[in-house]
Amino acid sequence: MPLRLNPTLRHRLRDADRTLFGGWVCSGSPVMAEIMAGSGLDWVLIDMEHAPNGLESTLAQLYAVSGYPTTPVVRVPSPDTVMIKQVLDLGAQTILVPMVSTADEARTVAEAAQYPPAGRRGVGSALARSARWNRVGEYLQNSAEHVSVFVQIETAEGVGNAEAIAATRGVDGVFVGPSDLAASMGVLGKQTHPDVVAAVHRAFEGVTAAGKPVGVNAFDPQTAHAYEEAGARFILVGADVALVARASEALAASFIPDPETGHAQRPSY
Repeated sequence: MPLRLNPTLRHRLRDADRTLFGGWVCSGSPVMAEIMAGSGLDWVLIDMEHAPNGLESTLAQLYAVSGYPTTPVVRVPSPDTVMIKQVLDLGAQTILVPMVSTADEARTVAEAAQYPPAGRRGVGSALARSARWNRVGEYLQNSAEHVSVFVQIETAEGVGNAEAIAATRGVDGVFVGPSDLAASMGVLGKQTHPDVVAAVHRAFEGVTAAGKPVGVNAFDPQTAHAYEEAGARFILVGADVALVARASEALAASFIPDPETGHAQRPSY
């Protein structure tokens, strides 16, 4: 019998009656990816932009999470057409593309993830995990059902174009990145600055007006819940490396107090 693929993040969001909470996998480790996948989180983000990941390690992490009900999302390092094709051929069904600030950039991304005539994705599914080596029936004809494309707004320009970006054909949702957004607004490192939060809300409004789901990165629980109330449908609330960093610091502090300075509270993101 033909194989069936798992639901994409687009499908999970469509069917969800609540916000979906996810965790970032930045370590490049399939062991950490599996730990995060088995945690009960709704989705995990395997990062190729800021993490030590190439195609082989990304594939290993996709294998690691495949036995769990969580939904994997792969963030590619750039909107490069070849990279998007390769990541999709690895079997990533949902991709997130960073630094999209205009509708034209969003259109380029969407076309890279779709076969002609709708797009420019190269045809190699018979040789790839994406179609399970042609064991997924009519993968080419139904490829749009098997792939979800999300883009990331991370600049003030992107906020201004949020509705047009979200309305782009082939874009299934938008994820807002407050860290780079803060940098673009001249308040580097201040993701919860009032001006940044206001800009995030404007992006939410634009994406929602286009009828698409919007997500955001927010490691602080209070901030995450505030964004949930503001309409975020999917939120990243932690990362493997940050969880280990903070927990190991707490462990050290419980046994090795510093009589001079103590152990300062460090932000996770």
